[in-house]
Amino acid sequence: MGYKILIVDDESSTRNVLKRYLESRAFAAITTHDGSEALLMAKESKPDIILADAEMPGLDGHTLCRILRKEETTRSIPVIMMSGAKIQEKDILSGLEGGADDYILKPFSLPILLAKIHVVLKRYETPSQMEDKLKKCGIELDPTGRTVKVKGKSVALTRKEFDLLATLIGKSGRVLRIAYLLETVWGYDPADYNDPGTVEVHISRLRKKLGPAVAKHIVSMTGHGYKFEE
Repeated sequence: MGYKILIVDDESSTRNVLKRYLESRAFAAITTHDGSEALLMAKESKPDIILADAEMPGLDGHTLCRILRKEETTRSIPVIMMSGAKIQEKDILSGLEGGADDYILKPFSLPILLAKIHVVLKRYETPSQMEDKLKKCGIELDPTGRTVKVKGKSVALTRKEFDLLATLIGKSGRVLRIAYLLETVWGYDPADYNDPGTVEVHISRLRKKLGPAVAKHIVSMTGHGYKFEE
């Protein structure tokens, strides 16, 4: 059975084109023109991935993504943002920092979109090389269940925050460069995208959620990257 994909766009022509194309590639596609309805569909239908237009009346793609990342039942659903209007660097960074897994500008090539979808899905299937629970410095990380506990208390992390923490802990003691983290956690080609701000923002949020006792183990190596230091 193919993946289930939820397409959210207020333009019927866009929804129809994407639905036909993706269904011809063995996806089960469901669609809506409304962000609020998309939120309900995400909870009830549990799609494998969501394509959301960044600019829609009412609940737009940026807001939808942030809400999805806060909800326990939807935070692990990958989201690719689409936009023909919000195309500035600040818009793209806002989408990525809000939890989107990728951001594609309209008009786009359907094969390129399909390739991006497969890349994101592959990252979600194999988020980490670790199989067993990992316990370090008061952190208990379960790669299979994608849960994190700090001193026995559950901590809610976004998908990217979890993958970032898993990568840092999995290579404890090693300095991980910005380009490596962007490629490993976000799936970006360093030749095309190498903005340290994306990593910095997620590191900052991760530290706040983990608390000062654990945050001190995530060390910034100025000019180099980050490492998890026991």
